[in-house]
Amino acid sequence: MLEDIVKSYLIDNKGKDPALFDNPDLLVSELKLDSLDMVEMLFEIEDRCGFQLPDPMRYAQMHFSAMLADIEQAIREHNNGELPAFDLQATSH
Repeated sequence: MLEDIVKSYLIDNKGKDPALFDNPDLLVSELKLDSLDMVEMLFEIEDRCGFQLPDPMRYAQMHFSAMLADIEQAIREHNNGELPAFDLQATSH
């Protein structure tokens, strides 16, 4: 679910090619997101979760899958081990 939110945001709002996400070894840096893009992408998640993720630029050198796993872990830590249900229809910024 989290993966769907991030992918949809990047495809719909940042014009990323959906085929990029077929690569299991995709690096976040290959998405060519600048610091503002990174902050906006994370804000999309933070807005749905109700808390701020620390240091968005730390994800720039990670694999896309590792970034998602790290974000999911942070969300679970703030929700007593649970991953809340996300509204995929929420308005993107």
